[in-house]
Amino acid sequence: MLRWLLVILSGGLLCLSAIAQTSSDVLANDPNLSQFAEWIQTTNVTLPTDKPATLFAPTNDAIDSLPAAVRDLLKQDTALLTRVVQYHIVNEALPAAKLTDGPLTTQEGDSLTIVHAGDSPTVDGVLITKADAATDGLVVHEIASVLIPPIELPNLDPLEVSGDIVSAGSSTVFPLTQRMADRFSEQGYSDTLLVDSIGTGAGLERFCVAAETDIANASRAIKKEELAACQGNSREPIEFRVGTDALTVVVPIENTFVDNLTLEELAKVFSGAKTWQEIRKNWPAEPIHLYSPGTDSGTFDYFVEVVFKKDSAPLLAAQPTMSEDDENLVRRAEDDPSAITYFGYAYYLHHTDRLRVVAINGITPSEVTAENGTYPLARPLYIYSAPSIFQDKPQVASFIQFYLSHVNDEIVDVGYFPASDRALNLGRLVWLAAQKS
Repeated sequence: MLRWLLVILSGGLLCLSAIAQTSSDVLANDPNLSQFAEWIQTTNVTLPTDKPATLFAPTNDAIDSLPAAVRDLLKQDTALLTRVVQYHIVNEALPAAKLTDGPLTTQEGDSLTIVHAGDSPTVDGVLITKADAATDGLVVHEIASVLIPPIELPNLDPLEVSGDIVSAGSSTVFPLTQRMADRFSEQGYSDTLLVDSIGTGAGLERFCVAAETDIANASRAIKKEELAACQGNSREPIEFRVGTDALTVVVPIENTFVDNLTLEELAKVFSGAKTWQEIRKNWPAEPIHLYSPGTDSGTFDYFVEVVFKKDSAPLLAAQPTMSEDDENLVRRAEDDPSAITYFGYAYYLHHTDRLRVVAINGITPSEVTAENGTYPLARPLYIYSAPSIFQDKPQVASFIQFYLSHVNDEIVDVGYFPASDRALNLGRLVWLAAQKS
């Protein structure tokens, strides 16, 4: 019977060798996999000896992209690292030709999901970058990120949590954080949990520069200059992905002809077109009135990034009516038959009787199109805190623990879509790492 032995060659290359005779002594020899090889060696995880196996192997770059605190946690916790390694092994030989869409069972007994999108198959949403790196009993597929197994946080009773909590930031994330705050209070927390809606940029300024809030809500990732400002205040931001939004373009219900725009047409609309006929000749020469989130908004930043390739000048030159308050944009769009605006999907859902969604590139926002990336304006939603805050104010750690454990119970009802299981489980690892730092 074949027994597979993992060895690290002097050059740091991964080599899976067979003690017994095989048709190939070396099944994998790839310097990009040396760190994952070390993980296997550290955990003493063995590949199946009685049947073929498939290994989804994250590259060194994939491992390096994990938050440093998570990498440190995995070094310290061999049992947890073992779970992660086993989550990458399937007890069946599955070369690329046999990787059909659907579930696979890992060595640990969990389920992975294979999806093909054109020529780019993914496993649990992670891209397979090099298929069939080795065959002959063991099939190795290199992947672009580390797969994260299901992570459960310790039980928490909000009744036992005390101390005030201050959260501020994105108007898009506001309804979700407010819902989680309400639920936290309903289940026993009795102190003050303040949630301010002031925009992503303003929220990160209060968190990083003024250092006066405990949690920053954000509809975009933190910027380098914001990160530096946080670090200047001895705050090392930690990121938690809490959901997915589909930034939604809307017109008043009275507008019956604008049902779809390409990204190029959307850019033309928001860079100064005066009438709809300028966008399409068969549309009426009716005026266009632009409404936009303000420049402190993560929604504005994301819209500019996707539609204008990060150049805000054309949009600002068009002089839209701007507001940091999404509810104000909703009211403006409802009252102005010539309006067009954009904001988080949740705000549209609460006003479907007065607003009509505009498909982008023929795709309308939905849970499916947001998660699979076909809707071009889908974006992640975040909250930020810091390990130093967890230490000084353990109630903040408790609320984020509660948030990560229960957000999927509330998010669809609020009007957004769940983050991927991988993103939520990574956030839970970040939380555990922060508790031990």
